[in-house]
Amino acid sequence: MAAAAGAVFMVEKGMNRLIAVSGLLVLPLAALLLAQWPLRELIQAYSRQANDAAQVLFALYVAVAVTAASKSHTHLASLQPHTGNASRPRWHAWALLACVAPWALFMLWASWPLVLASVASFERFGETLTPGYFVIKLAMALMLLLALAEGLLELLPGSRVPGSP
Repeated sequence: MAAAAGAVFMVEKGMNRLIAVSGLLVLPLAALLLAQWPLRELIQAYSRQANDAAQVLFALYVAVAVTAASKSHTHLASLQPHTGNASRPRWHAWALLACVAPWALFMLWASWPLVLASVASFERFGETLTPGYFVIKLAMALMLLLALAEGLLELLPGSRVPGSP
């Protein structure tokens, strides 16, 4: 039982680190979006490549941001935090898992062949042929896995790392 608790702790800690690191993607994303106009109008080159890179960063950011919003209870569909020291009713966690798990599992099952084919061929953006489009599909799989993991972690009693929301 201690090994399972340790594994849950490590998953939770890993998710918290991933969320913290992924938050930093906003800075290069904003810089790339800001650079598009000068690249297009003044330099007249590389604006589409900047757009492609921004799409990859945005996909990775959103894939993790959905789980971050749920963990901090700022997502519209997340469980609302209780005031005081009262714990949430267990049915909240079961309802969250009942809604999220079937959707996430179906989406993983339906999209997995597309994700694998995209990664295997290092799929490129259609207009510019810039490599990296496969990362957007990987980000979708990451988002689904994180949503599923968050639903399972909400269900386990005492699975929250100290200092996590």
